[in-house]
Amino acid sequence: MSESASDGGRILRVAPESSPRISVIVPVFNEEQNVPALLEALLAVLSSVDGGFEIVAVNDGSRDGSLAALLLARESCAQLRIVDFRRNFGQTAALMAGIDHAAGDIVVLIDADLQNDPQDIPALIAKLDEGFDVVSGWRRDRKDARLRRNFPSRVANGIISWISGVRLHDYGCTLKAYRADVLKGVRLYGEMHRFIPIYAHWMGGRVTEVPVRHHPRKFGQSNYGLERVLKVILDLIVVTFLDRYLVKPIYVFGGFGAFSLAVSLCAASLVIGLKIFGGVSMISTPLPLLAAMTFLVGVLSILMGLLAEIMVRTYFEAQNRRHYLVRRLYDFLGQD
Repeated sequence: MSESASDGGRILRVAPESSPRISVIVPVFNEEQNVPALLEALLAVLSSVDGGFEIVAVNDGSRDGSLAALLLARESCAQLRIVDFRRNFGQTAALMAGIDHAAGDIVVLIDADLQNDPQDIPALIAKLDEGFDVVSGWRRDRKDARLRRNFPSRVANGIISWISGVRLHDYGCTLKAYRADVLKGVRLYGEMHRFIPIYAHWMGGRVTEVPVRHHPRKFGQSNYGLERVLKVILDLIVVTFLDRYLVKPIYVFGGFGAFSLAVSLCAASLVIGLKIFGGVSMISTPLPLLAAMTFLVGVLSILMGLLAEIMVRTYFEAQNRRHYLVRRLYDFLGQD
């Protein structure tokens, strides 16, 4: 059995004697009534899957009896691991903690509200066995409020697919399966857990989706509202920026700075031309102010770009990281 200990805030993991093939990660927040049924359904499905499994349940600061329900289930389920947060940190943090503590070669994410069906897990794993790195669930017949949940979700999915270039129907579906190696180095913040397929695609991973069942919520209430749409869009902007400009931020800041300097030059040239050829007083037009402001913005943007370049190099070199990922080495001594 895998165990963890804390040493000065640092997590020390003791590797299990036999690592499971599949790790199922379940974020739990106020799901006391759903936990027993979910674990029962997971055990029924996973017991027939080859290679062994573990269930990593992350209690995200639940205020009901969710933790007690998990601890009770642990007495009869040897494959259950529990990560208990001190307070509520959100779904993304819970999933990140589950990924950090997972020992399987395949990582499956699933919600605890019983709207995802554990019986779909074998189909996702079978798709991974075909050679894909990420298999995303698609709630084709979604059992949620049409205007409050389904319509905003479709709009968000369309925007995400358009910006990222990764065409998926349902980024918001938690039920997904990953090869563990595509999750290495992934750090999630905000609402970014839904963007893992995008990370994987950008790093050369093969991404696909399969239709999955979706059930109406029986117990409790949804913890998600319309405000998440704005958060998702803002997080998408961050993800896109990091992918395209993390290594060369000067392209963003320098490009904007060059544009601002060009506007400043045009404004200055225009006001000088009006003064010389039209006799227009400089103080009678806002062009001098525009020229001065855009000049300052341009210079500051370029300086910020240079500062960002220094920070990026410090980030990679201090952690001995590279801005590329190697899938496999061939014909290297001791590597093949």
